[in-house]
Amino acid sequence: MKKEVVKDQELDLSVLTKNQSSDEVVNSLKQQHLEMKKQVKNKKYRRVRLSRSWYGDLILFIFLFGFALFSAYPLVFAICNAFKPLNELFIFPPKLFPRNFTFDNFADLFNLMNDSQIPISRYFLNTIWITLAGTVGHVILASLCAYPLAKHKFVGKKVLNQLIVYSLMFSTAVTAIPTYMIISKLGLLDTQWSIIIPAWGYTLGLFLMRQFMTNIPNDLLEAAKIDGANEFTIFWKVVMPMVKPAWLTLIILLFQQLWGTDGGNYIFTENLKPFSYALSQIVSGGIARTGTAAAVTVIMLIIPITVFVINQSKMLETMASSGIK
Repeated sequence: MKKEVVKDQELDLSVLTKNQSSDEVVNSLKQQHLEMKKQVKNKKYRRVRLSRSWYGDLILFIFLFGFALFSAYPLVFAICNAFKPLNELFIFPPKLFPRNFTFDNFADLFNLMNDSQIPISRYFLNTIWITLAGTVGHVILASLCAYPLAKHKFVGKKVLNQLIVYSLMFSTAVTAIPTYMIISKLGLLDTQWSIIIPAWGYTLGLFLMRQFMTNIPNDLLEAAKIDGANEFTIFWKVVMPMVKPAWLTLIILLFQQLWGTDGGNYIFTENLKPFSYALSQIVSGGIARTGTAAAVTVIMLIIPITVFVINQSKMLETMASSGIK
């Protein structure tokens, strides 16, 4: 594939006048930046059709289709299991599609929910609060921290950036004991804040935001400063709209993580525990509740998959811009 060299472009600041308001200047510069991105996207690469035959295209299609089936099989299998009767769940080798389609597993699940001492809606509201507070708080804090790391110069900036990268090497299991000790010292054990506050320190989100903000042209920020905009105005009205793919990706990643949490070793009071804990207790009745467990799996998958499908294009754009594989 041949490439065309595209010369670097700069923002045209000559169109700005002293009579323009701050919002007009910001909108004008953002429009210029979007037009530049479209020009680079359209002209940077000149696509040349590869000289291959129709059967070469067919082989490539079959190859990619096979990988797509391989990737989708676990999800389809989990969904189909939820609609199988109990005797079909133990067939070996297992069958993908149910022979006798039934909703009995979901009916049993809802009956068990109704027999719970604490209303199931209480568990669900706990999960909604933990997920929203943790996700929104992390997006705001990660953005506020990433902005100076990406666009300002200060002593120790390189050291902080290196520490952020090094922190990505440590898994959750490694930091579990230090996290528990800190939460205990703060007196947050047996509260929902013991899950929300650690979520605010999700370093992968800070890394993604910093990488994305680095690509914002400095001319755009300097023009806003010349017009009299302060740092908060620049951050909120210029930077945040331009890094929308990055914070949408954070919403997906953290939402999936918090949605499936069961409180772990941090929450002990029953009416403070999240929805996944209640479901795990329902399906812990042994083999007789295998069908109920399959129904629980589908219920826990619905919302995270929906959030991902809605924002998947933005997530892929973020991964491409930040260099994450």
